[in-house]
Amino acid sequence: MKKENIYNIPNFLSFYRLLTFPLILWFIYVGKENLFVIFLCINLITDILDGLIARVFNLKTKFGAKLDSLADNGTFIAAFIGIFTFKLNEMTDSIWMLWLFITFFISGLIVSFIKFKQYPSLHLYTTKIGGYVQGIFIFVLFAWNFNEYLFYAAMFFGYVSHIEEIIILLISKKMKTDAKGLYWVLKERKQKMQTT
Repeated sequence: MKKENIYNIPNFLSFYRLLTFPLILWFIYVGKENLFVIFLCINLITDILDGLIARVFNLKTKFGAKLDSLADNGTFIAAFIGIFTFKLNEMTDSIWMLWLFITFFISGLIVSFIKFKQYPSLHLYTTKIGGYVQGIFIFVLFAWNFNEYLFYAAMFFGYVSHIEEIIILLISKKMKTDAKGLYWVLKERKQKMQTT
């Protein structure tokens, strides 16, 4: 079995996001909103870059997929805490939608840890689309102001991707990376059943 080369730019970018996670939390704790926004926005940009570089230069690895998922969720957890700390007044009427999003997010983690004893790294298409929309919303929220329509779009894609993730985790016998989506998982299951 060929050993993965984990020392590449996408993995370094993901590792950078993990390293800055506690720093961003510290900026929230001490109320340094400007520094929080700068580092959060840098992390959102590197999140786009690492996946793009990995695909274009064929640098995708299983280790990188897990590292990227962990770094992504660290960034979004920091963003959620930042929203509740700095932007709650702007989002009071819609905050229940964010709580629902967080509930789906935590539910996926619980299912994954109970069933597979590991962090989920399915890398679904809906998760990627949702991640981009959510990233744009968070960027706009902190760089400018609250955009209601962007928020609704971010929550919609978030709900869809997390529900799909939970269903796939529940029906799968083992954890896999780059699952693409429920359609492909069911198609693969059907093909295996036909060959046995």
